[in-house]
Amino acid sequence: MAVDDEAEKRQVVSVVLDSDPEWAAARAGSEPQRFYTELAAKDPVAYAPTGNPVLLTMDDILFANKSHSVEQGLKFLGSNRPAIPFGLDGPEHTKYRRLLDPVFTARKVAPLADQVRELANQMIDGFIDEHEVNVYDDWCEPLPSRIFLSIMGLPMEDLPRFLDFKRLTLGGSQRESAEVAAAKRAEAVAWIQGYFNEEMDRRDGLPDPGDDMLGWLLKAEAGGEKLTREDIHDILGLLIIAGLDTVAASLACFLAYFAQHPQQRTNVIADPASWPRAVEELMRFESPVPYGNRIPLEDIELPSGVKVPAGTMMVVSWSAAGVDPKYFPDPLTVDLERFPNPHIGFASGFHRCLGSHLARMEMVTAMQVWHERIPEYRIKDGVELVYSSNPRAPHHLPLVWD
Repeated sequence: MAVDDEAEKRQVVSVVLDSDPEWAAARAGSEPQRFYTELAAKDPVAYAPTGNPVLLTMDDILFANKSHSVEQGLKFLGSNRPAIPFGLDGPEHTKYRRLLDPVFTARKVAPLADQVRELANQMIDGFIDEHEVNVYDDWCEPLPSRIFLSIMGLPMEDLPRFLDFKRLTLGGSQRESAEVAAAKRAEAVAWIQGYFNEEMDRRDGLPDPGDDMLGWLLKAEAGGEKLTREDIHDILGLLIIAGLDTVAASLACFLAYFAQHPQQRTNVIADPASWPRAVEELMRFESPVPYGNRIPLEDIELPSGVKVPAGTMMVVSWSAAGVDPKYFPDPLTVDLERFPNPHIGFASGFHRCLGSHLARMEMVTAMQVWHERIPEYRIKDGVELVYSSNPRAPHHLPLVWD
């Protein structure tokens, strides 16, 4: 499996932006959107102290995402192999997208909504009578991981170990040295590789490896050839990071927003059919995955006229694109009925998020369940929210209700 370089790449992008005090302060606050609009109004491309260009407009980012001269350039942890299909480009990327895209269509993931609803309710049962919860730790973070285990056909009792893996590979304490953090990530990756190898060995000895996602991967072929163990590890490397991290951050951002905007919350609760559009608008505005990277293979000129030399790591700001006034009228206003809503919170172009339909279904279903059970809530008095970098989320989010 290849997962560690993903954590390192995220850290590189974070360092590029957070080395600027203004960027760091904006992303840590609960309302960074105005900062992005003001920055883009000055120049469509900003430059970090490291010299890396930061693309701020939708036009430039769409161009980069759709250009065959620009690659993702992403390798994952503990390996020189790419995560599949996110870290691939060209024909290899197309081969694996053809295999995986049909598995993650909206129609395919829709039946999983009942599982999501059941798991979300079970977890709320555990704290609803307390009238208080640190919702990131006790609901937002573990819920997507439980869904991942369920889809994969893995034992739910392994959840704590998967959460530890996520925290070690994508989080880490700011008090730790880079060497200590790297050693912990390597240990975590060794565990996850061993875990999946043991599970695949067990299933290889069965007449049928199972009708879940892992069983399907063990039987799948790409380009007419059966997937190798390395292929499966690299696919799992992407699915586990996406399944355990980005949805958790999104749920926390959404609950934090609604806790601070009770009238908006009341409006959407009154019309349950509006949840899909509400989630899309909060994906645009909150932008739980704020930025990514792209690398041009040759010198390019962006639609804004800015020239970028080959080999330059460009930072693409999904957050800034989400408040681009050319694409979103009155972009600093949250309109939960906004339509159309061409946000790129799931990226765009060749590397558009493989699991976007699954993520949408999880978020819509989870938000419906939460607000059916706990419609009135607020942030605990005296708490000031501080957001993590990428993904963006308030990890300390104590909610209270009467």
